[in-house]
Amino acid sequence: MGFERLIRFVSENGEICYGDLAKETPTLEIEGSRVAVLAGDISTGFHKAGVEATVKTLLSPLPKAHIIICIGLNYHQHAKEADLSVPSFPVVFSKPPDALAGPLDSIPVHSDARGMLDYEGELTVIIGRDAKDVSAADALSYVLGYTAGNDVSARNYQLPDTSGGQFCYAKSFDKFAPIGPAIVSTSLIPDPQKLKYVTKVNGQKRQETGTDDMIWTVAQIIEHLSRGTTLRAGTVIMTGTPSGVGLFMEPKGFLKGGDVVEVYVEGIGSLVNKIVF
Repeated sequence: MGFERLIRFVSENGEICYGDLAKETPTLEIEGSRVAVLAGDISTGFHKAGVEATVKTLLSPLPKAHIIICIGLNYHQHAKEADLSVPSFPVVFSKPPDALAGPLDSIPVHSDARGMLDYEGELTVIIGRDAKDVSAADALSYVLGYTAGNDVSARNYQLPDTSGGQFCYAKSFDKFAPIGPAIVSTSLIPDPQKLKYVTKVNGQKRQETGTDDMIWTVAQIIEHLSRGTTLRAGTVIMTGTPSGVGLFMEPKGFLKGGDVVEVYVEGIGSLVNKIVF
């Protein structure tokens, strides 16, 4: 695999590089740090280039995504707060490539999406090699690594009279899928069902869960998504959000311009994204 904590960044001389963090590092401390530079890419693999560089600007760990696939209603406690029954199959929708954003990016929000803007902290999976008709038993061997994600959602376009029963439009605005700060290898996270994570808004804890509350495990999700369908290397899979979203708070906890959303996943690190109206 060639890395433990894969990051992508602009170096002090203006080059875009891949690097390998030596340890889990607070996201706001990654910029300015020295890291080992990696040669290669998702398709060819990575290896140490034998040099170090200073991180000037931290970027999304992926330069692009073919597709961002999302799983809805995948935590027991989230289904409970939504007063919905546990689904018989995974709830699947997608985001387009331009929804991808980095761990420190500001998220500019179109005026149409501001009225009921919400956060969804999620464990996010990056596929490392093409996968089709994969069994759950073999699924994790197709994973490049894991990162943190936020399935930013315009809830006003999830209402019955505006959605047509589909979630894609509400989730598909530019930069509505920040991920990062690093893609952590499967050697460091052998079991993705044993992670804790927290979502905060302006420092206030909104979501806190363990991935053991998932209805569908990461392996089961990959098995389901790959049935008759090729998941290309670099595919991003957001695995669902737990309870605590703004929609089900009283009073409602929707995001406003200037809010800062932090999603921290144990062993991976944090997204820290400012909402811009």
